[in-house]
Parts: sequence; structure tokens; C-alpha cells
Amino acid sequence: MNPALIRREPVLNRQQNITASRLVVHADSSALAAQALNEVADVWPGARSVFVGLAGCLPDDQLLGWGAPDNVLLEIAAVGLEAATTREFVGQLAATGIPLCLEGYVPGMVLPAELPFRFLLADAGSHPRVANAPGIPLATGLADLPAFVQATASGYDGAAGWFFLHGRKPADKLNPSHAQIVRVLNLVRRNAEVKDIEVALKQDVSLSYKLLRYINSAGFGLSCEIESFRHAVAILGFDKLNKWLSLLLVTASKDPAAPALMQASVARGRFMEILGKDYFEKSVLDNLFITGAFSLLGVLLGTRIESILQEMHLPEPVADALLRHEGAYAALLDLALACEEESSPALAEKAATLGISIAKLNHAQIEALAFADSLQFS
Repeated sequence: MNPALIRREPVLNRQQNITASRLVVHADSSALAAQALNEVADVWPGARSVFVGLAGCLPDDQLLGWGAPDNVLLEIAAVGLEAATTREFVGQLAATGIPLCLEGYVPGMVLPAELPFRFLLADAGSHPRVANAPGIPLATGLADLPAFVQATASGYDGAAGWFFLHGRKPADKLNPSHAQIVRVLNLVRRNAEVKDIEVALKQDVSLSYKLLRYINSAGFGLSCEIESFRHAVAILGFDKLNKWLSLLLVTASKDPAAPALMQASVARGRFMEILGKDYFEKSVLDNLFITGAFSLLGVLLGTRIESILQEMHLPEPVADALLRHEGAYAALLDLALACEEESSPALAEKAATLGISIAKLNHAQIEALAFADSLQFS
């Protein structure tokens, strides 16, 4: 049997805020799904609720081999309710208090009265409108942001998927506030005098605040609290600071979907950094993070990425990966992007090409997600 592969996607509400994460475990059996979920228990994302569903098999009592965390909502496929054994097992799950969601809901379908489904996931392409649903309806299968807007106008309370990455028209110029962050980044990359960088930061008081908030977050794991930029230089050094200053640019967007885009950017960067440990020297891991985090800059800032990067002095491998999809970092970036696509066979194939096991791929994805969640973008 093939090892179970976990695919992840965010769940957004009407306001385009991430309210949960969704993990779909592609497995040949519930036992393999339980094994895969147990293997990521040490990096489980605890900041938000997590929808967990199975693809390729129906849930049965072998799934009880997984110690489900308290923030889990378990998805049940609507087609599975036709099987008496599955329906009985789902009833047992409901009795334990695990919240249930129905995947594959069809508007108007009659649901078993004894099974309280909190959320109902429906393919909005096949069912564009939903009304009077016996649970909170969430859209799936959306192609882009305009499709999400249409779905929420047609009765859906939110959606799961990566649709928010698509459907935006970029501008040709970097706006002044973003340009100021680029200036600070360039100063740090050139190892400029600390006093000159502090002057640049003070031109936008929110920059220093956000930088210190990220550095002092749980995800960074420092043993002491950083109190100023000068303190940060003393503790971390310029190279490490460059990575965290990059977050200021990633988080500069005013788009309503910005927190979701920020999470995706940082998860990409952290994913590349984690897997890059097996392929690169420790000194370049921060550049892997920056590559992944900057891969959505065009979407985040509403500007063509070429317009942004021409103002920056990035290392050649970073620019090669972002602008030309080539060079030393390109394969890991391609794998990070594949994690956001629906084709699990294609994802598994890309991982295998790089010599990355499915277990390691799963672990890196969930660890990156937990890290991005820990920063609590707002």
C-alpha cells in the first residue's frame, strides 16, 4: 500500500479571514490515514480549528488509532453515509463529541437526524446557490476570488481552498509605503550603520512595532524578549534579521484577503527552509525562506513581482527562482507551490524526484502551517 499523503488548504469566512485549516488525507485505508496523522502530532497546528477528511477510503474504526487533538473537526463524505458500517461508525464518533462536517453536501439533501453536522462542504461549481442548509455551508472547488464573491452572495458562509491566490489584476508600480520597506531591506542587506536603519524605520512607526512582534512571536523561539532594533542586531545579527525584515514586506498588503495571503507566503517560506536543510548549507536557509515568502509578493502588494524585485538587491538564486523559475532554489519552490494544488499524484511525484519521502513531505507541510499560524497575521 502507498503511504498516506496529506494535502492542506485554508478555510476562509465571508470576510476572507482564515478561520480554520483543512487537511485532506489521501490514503488507501483508515489505518494508513491514522498513521500519517499520528506522524505529524508533534507539529500539529493548534492556533485554529482543523478540518480533517479522508480521500481514497471511508472512515472506519481503524481511524480510532489516531489520537485526534481537541481542535479537530472530522469530515465525513456524503457518499459514505450510504454504507451501513460507515454510518454506524460516524454515529459512534458523534457520541464521543468530535464535531462532524459533511463533505459533498448537495443543497436540499435530507441528512440523518442523529448526525449533527456543524459544517457542510459543497462543490460551488455544481451547486452555485445554497439556502436553508442544516449547518454552516462552505464552498469548495472555487477557481478564483470572483467565484468566492459570487458564492458568498449566493448563500455560502465561506469557502475552503486556494482560490484567493487567483483573480487579482496587478499594477505596474510599487506604492510608497511598500517602497519604504524595500529601502529598509536594502540597507540591512548592505550591512548599513544601525543608526541609518533606525532612521529609516522611524519614518513608519508601525514597521518597528511589527518587526518586534514577529521576532518575539512563539514561532521564533527566542529565550529573551527583543526590545529594539539595535537589540535585535546585537542578538541576531544582520543575516538573520534580513529574514524577519522580509516579513514586513510580506505583511504590508491592505487587501481584505491579506492575512490569508500572508499565511500562504510564510508557510511556503518555512516549508522550503525545513526541507532545504537536507540540500543546502545552514547559511543559505534564510534565503530559502525569503524565496518562498516573496513568491506571492505580486499578489500581496497588487504589483507585478518584476516591479518589486528590480528595486531590491536579492541574491541571484532567489531572483532566479522568483523571476525565471530556475536555479538552485527552483525545485523546492515548485514543490511548495504543488502543495497548494489538488493533484496528490503530481505532488508525490515531485517529492519523489527530490528524494523526499511522503512522511517527510507531510511533516514539513504541517510544521510550516503551524509556524505560519503562530505569527497570527492581522
